Amino acid sequence: MNIQNRGKFRLIQFLIGINCPPLSGWAKPHSILDPARQWFLSAVVVYGASMLYSALLWRRGFRRDNWINYGVLAAAFVLHTAAMAKRGFSLEHCPVNNLYEATTFVLWTITGGGLALSLMPRLRFIGAFTSPLLFCVGVFALMPGLDPEPTGKSQFINGWSSLHAAMVMLGYGAFGLGAIAGSMFLTQERSLKSHRAGALFTLLPPIQRLEKIVTVSLATGLALLTAGLGLGAVFVKLPEGASFQGDPKVIWSMFVWTIYGLLLVLHWKFDQRGRRHAWSAIIAFGFVILTFWGTNLLSGIHNPTP
Repeated sequence: MNIQNRGKFRLIQFLIGINCPPLSGWAKPHSILDPARQWFLSAVVVYGASMLYSALLWRRGFRRDNWINYGVLAAAFVLHTAAMAKRGFSLEHCPVNNLYEATTFVLWTITGGGLALSLMPRLRFIGAFTSPLLFCVGVFALMPGLDPEPTGKSQFINGWSSLHAAMVMLGYGAFGLGAIAGSMFLTQERSLKSHRAGALFTLLPPIQRLEKIVTVSLATGLALLTAGLGLGAVFVKLPEGASFQGDPKVIWSMFVWTIYGLLLVLHWKFDQRGRRHAWSAIIAFGFVILTFWGTNLLSGIHNPTP
């Protein structure tokens, strides 16, 4: 069975949830007792606690500004960082070699960026918007099939490959922050239109500033993605017989680059602003999240088989 057909079989098996025995030569999933996975599991549990506390904040109408949720997310970030460091040191390279590692890298970027933004005035409650995403995607990342044990030579074995992957993952994280800022924009706009200026309205930034955060996040993500793709095209050396041409992940990455480039052109040159700009950021990141795993499974370069 060639690489393309194996990728399709994996995708179908993953989507319908069949627990078939692995094909000959395929890697087995990491054990849940793997130290890195245990650290990440702990982080996901704390993300869940943050999500529950965020629901309490929404229910109470954000009556007071406090640092509790920030502290909970910061604790999860520490655990998450420990998980990535543990996996990275064990592999002796940047931990972005499979779907589990790539997903945790993107979530780590979103968490770190959210914590940094939370230090700004009137952005303290960004965690209330990010924690549901972090928890749900974190639970999904823990699926054993996303984290096979390496059975051969790692695809990301040198500094350029690791830097290429890290830059791309950081770009996806920036897109995620843009989507979160877009959801905050829509929440603030709804408060304005309904003439219900509650506590959340006074705690969130003005919609003009939120729109700017959306744009800056998308522009930053596009710059990082461009740099990552450029590094991959110029410096990454593929195994003998492999090619970027026609690879599903490469085609998908260029499509994502085109989508976000178009969104920024529409915003800067054609004055697409406000609600449309916010929804565009949310929908675009939703597309990235929903198609990221499938394209990886179909890619013979980014999902190598022994």
